[in-house]
Amino acid sequence: MALARGPRRLPMLRHWRDVQSLAYMVALPALMAWQWIYGLNWLLYGLMLFLTLGIGVVHHNHTHLRMWRHRGANRATDMALTLLQGHPTFVFFPAHAGNHHRYQHGPSDLARTYRYGGDTNHLAGYLLHPFQAVWSLYPLFWRWLARLRRYWPGALRYCLWQYAAWLGLWAGLLAVNPAKALVFVIVPQLHGLHWLLATNYLQHAHTDGGPERRARLSYARNFEGWVNPLLFNIGLHTAHHEHGRAHWSELTRLHVQHYRHRVDPMLIERGLVPYMLRVFVLALIWPRCRSRSLMRPEHII
Repeated sequence: MALARGPRRLPMLRHWRDVQSLAYMVALPALMAWQWIYGLNWLLYGLMLFLTLGIGVVHHNHTHLRMWRHRGANRATDMALTLLQGHPTFVFFPAHAGNHHRYQHGPSDLARTYRYGGDTNHLAGYLLHPFQAVWSLYPLFWRWLARLRRYWPGALRYCLWQYAAWLGLWAGLLAVNPAKALVFVIVPQLHGLHWLLATNYLQHAHTDGGPERRARLSYARNFEGWVNPLLFNIGLHTAHHEHGRAHWSELTRLHVQHYRHRVDPMLIERGLVPYMLRVFVLALIWPRCRSRSLMRPEHII
């Protein structure tokens, strides 16, 4: 006699606020597909470029705290984010969690902003940082994959499947229509990847990478304003570093209650766009708009 089975448990979100994350994940490919079929619409294209920024933050957040309480749903989300971002999900583990969060902009952080051409904070540094960071981080990815091959071959296969899915998508779309593939998929994804890596420059250039950075909470810049509800509290960076496993929706409370009054006022910005206009554009004309470094010269390595 067969035993009756209980009801199958459906995948559940850990936090209801990730409905916003899922909405971004649905909206981006929908806009890509609509324009692929009906042609370029500049308003929709601009919205699509914005969503590539959001997908990068969703990707980052899903690495820190898995979105679902169900392993299969999390793995499906890994693959979906790989295809939407245009790069494998696994890279966040060695590059971000295992490197950046571990060393917090210190001398062992492979992508520390003061590693490239000194301690800078200007437009050229912002634009170049993603290319410099990739050059530093890809050897780390290969070492990570080599360790997986030796100790966890199943995990290695999972990572390689992500590469296969991403490259297979690009190859298939290029075979169907190279121009549309570039305009509606590849260029927007590269735009999102550039911003994702350049965010490290926004959050850490001219902050402190010295030995007292953790005690002084001086290693990260924080942005308030509309960037946070639109991009999952990405601007509240000190709270995120101090609570890497906290859900992104909790960062506002942590920032206000525990960190805003302790962080140097130079590292609290009212908005991301005004900061970028002041430091990257107006500073070219008026030196007083430049940011001031918190690094001591002897700590710049």
